[in-house]
Amino acid sequence: MRTYRNTILSCTVSFCPDPLNGSKRMDDRHAQTSDSSASRGRSLNWLSLLILPLAFLFFTSASFAQDWVRTGSGLGVDKVRLAVPDFKAVGTDSQSAALLKTFNETFWNDLDNSGVVELISKSFYPLQTPSQPAEVTFGLWSAPPPNAAMLAFGNLAIANQRVTVQGWLYDVKNTASPQVLGKQYADAATEEAARVIAHKFADEIIFRLGGGIPGIAESKIYFVSDRTGHKEIWVMDYDGANQRQLTHQNSISLSPRISPDGSRLAFSSLTKTGWDILMFSMDLNRVVSFPRFGGTNLAPAWSPDGTRLALSSSHGGDSEIYVCDAGGANLHRMTDNRGPDVSPTWNRKTGAQIAFVSGRTGLPQVYTMEADGTNQQRMTDQGYAVSPNWSPNGQFLTLAWIRKYGPGAPGASDIYLMDIASKQWVQLTHDGGRNDFPSWSPDGRHIVFQSSRSGKEEIWMMLADGTKLHQLTFTGRNSQPNWSWK
Repeated sequence: MRTYRNTILSCTVSFCPDPLNGSKRMDDRHAQTSDSSASRGRSLNWLSLLILPLAFLFFTSASFAQDWVRTGSGLGVDKVRLAVPDFKAVGTDSQSAALLKTFNETFWNDLDNSGVVELISKSFYPLQTPSQPAEVTFGLWSAPPPNAAMLAFGNLAIANQRVTVQGWLYDVKNTASPQVLGKQYADAATEEAARVIAHKFADEIIFRLGGGIPGIAESKIYFVSDRTGHKEIWVMDYDGANQRQLTHQNSISLSPRISPDGSRLAFSSLTKTGWDILMFSMDLNRVVSFPRFGGTNLAPAWSPDGTRLALSSSHGGDSEIYVCDAGGANLHRMTDNRGPDVSPTWNRKTGAQIAFVSGRTGLPQVYTMEADGTNQQRMTDQGYAVSPNWSPNGQFLTLAWIRKYGPGAPGASDIYLMDIASKQWVQLTHDGGRNDFPSWSPDGRHIVFQSSRSGKEEIWMMLADGTKLHQLTFTGRNSQPNWSWK
């Protein structure tokens, strides 16, 4: 008998050979979490959590030799060459330098992270850069060495404790009618306001150059962190800035899931009665009442209309998939199989299907079913597959998958993308520790996930084709990210 680490609760799960057919089945015994506070909890089956998705069209290949993804929202096609000289200060206010630095860094990073544009190195820029339209010399930007197609420029001014930013986007190849965008923003003269303005203008540019898909610069990522001594729910900006704690349960809180309208956060927490689903009001900034179902309840998942929650619960014995109203009423079971069924995630486009993880055949595998529990189909063909995440167009799943699992088998837990109709897949991460819990950005161009590639669990982000990996968290252990719906 061999014991393997569970991917979510830091608990263990045992597998042993099935005497009838030599395959592996899940042992019915449970192990408690390794956290010191887990002594108040219940013994657990192996459990894994879902990720709420949002995305776009893909064309995939099942071949490792052709390991790439082409999207219908800008990835995999030629990017617009964009020059972004630093905005300039107007006036002599002493705050200008700090706010301008914050704005320029945030604005550049937002555009660089977008996956929509190719930012031209500033070393190729002319010596004189514009801060307003009259200062643009088109030939200096459209010809080599910058050879830009688009130019984003502007200025920042402070007066009466207010900051004003003017920004333009020009098509420098079209000298007759170059202006694509012209915006003015005003707010309190703070660094946070400068960041927000940079996010807003970057999103405007991404919307126009990225096929009319809204940008993500103002979106949020919810996650679990133990940096205060307990696993609590935290939130941060999409780029890792402004990390702050939401819950103060002084226990173990897991699987944060923000509602489609952003008003409520469902999560699972170890309470005096066991693992319960709790509800956090973003408006009231506190936990509000939600029914206790009994048993072990984990991995809440919002339906795309925000009216229902799916979850895994041992309310009736084994861990099964249940669905209830958003307020916790009308709980009813969707699955009834040997072995635990966990980690539900809705088809975000239609709300008509649910993907989940089941141990009915031994090692955990990803399945799909209709939202009423019918037509259950296995999607993964081997290994150890968990954490399904349904794309918003309803055509694809991301998941964490150890394709070659077992004693002496090579392979690691990596993030994969699977086409629902054909079951073709593509591997997005390679040779970088244990990767799990993928979650889509609202624009479908990015994926955030948990990875141990830095030596401990941290939150990382990448483009949805697996490129431009970068780390978002650095303090404590951070896991189970969930990207906001907008």
